Amino acid sequence: MLFFLIILGSPHVWAEDVSHNQASASLTEDVGSLAHKTKEEPSALTSEKILPDALNKTKPNLQWSLSAGKLFWSIVMILMAFYAIKFITEILERIAERWVNLRLMVMRLIPFMRVMGWSVVIYLIVSAILAPPIETLLALTASAGIALGFSSQDILKNVFGGMMILMDRPFQIGDKIQVREHYGEVVQIGLRSVRIVTPDDSIVSIPNSDIVNQPVSNSNNGESNCQVVAEFYLPFGIDLSLLKKTARRAAIISRYVYLSKPIAIVFKNEIHEGQSMLKMRVKAYVLDIRYEFAFASDMTELIVEDLLAKKLVKAEHLSKVLCLNERNDHD
Repeated sequence: MLFFLIILGSPHVWAEDVSHNQASASLTEDVGSLAHKTKEEPSALTSEKILPDALNKTKPNLQWSLSAGKLFWSIVMILMAFYAIKFITEILERIAERWVNLRLMVMRLIPFMRVMGWSVVIYLIVSAILAPPIETLLALTASAGIALGFSSQDILKNVFGGMMILMDRPFQIGDKIQVREHYGEVVQIGLRSVRIVTPDDSIVSIPNSDIVNQPVSNSNNGESNCQVVAEFYLPFGIDLSLLKKTARRAAIISRYVYLSKPIAIVFKNEIHEGQSMLKMRVKAYVLDIRYEFAFASDMTELIVEDLLAKKLVKAEHLSKVLCLNERNDHD
């Protein structure tokens, strides 16, 4: 007990207690002064002290420059990628032409190869060559997005349409499609347009936004074969049983026919230009969609030759029928 009284009564301990109390009082006074100042001048304190400090701490570091070396190697990378993708595309097209059974599968790899190739090239240029800070990249991306959104609405519609076509796959490369009045084989699916080859060997480019918003007819839906229809207008009184056998034989002996699917022959009565005619439609499948029109022509030639050889129709009647058929095709 005496020991604790001595310690408590010692001058050293008492001095420490006094200094501690003085420090506490000083801290309390500073806090009160700061609170009083905040109440009196909140706007001055916020604008002069807090806001500049916050802005300085959150200010992004955009110190980055595009040098001539970075620009040079970016151009070199783009040119190398362009010729490499073009070379690979030509090789795949030659493989597709050489092996018919693999043609459609190989042709459908080309658009995915292009998209993946350019994606990898853009990533390498941005990350390895240009290497901008993340703040600069985000700022440039936001600015470019706003500019493209206002100035390139049609292009963006086509790009999104191309992405939807690649994901939804209503048709693929090698399919025979019809969009409005255009009919042909799909040879390219791009981010801006789809290109088809018409029967007249013309290339037609259709914007992706039009294809997404229009009905699309697909003749083969990914298969190498498709149905071909040959139409004939014949006079009444002809032997239908012999005519049917003649038409079936002409379809079977054609070198373009695909016999794994059925052959159908349909008769229909139609009135054309005030005349009642017997319309015959011969439906058969061609072994390769590239021979669609050659197969239709081959069936027409064989059937006409048999009709004349068996004297099922007269030459003057047949010439009139062929004129009607030709006019109907133009319509």
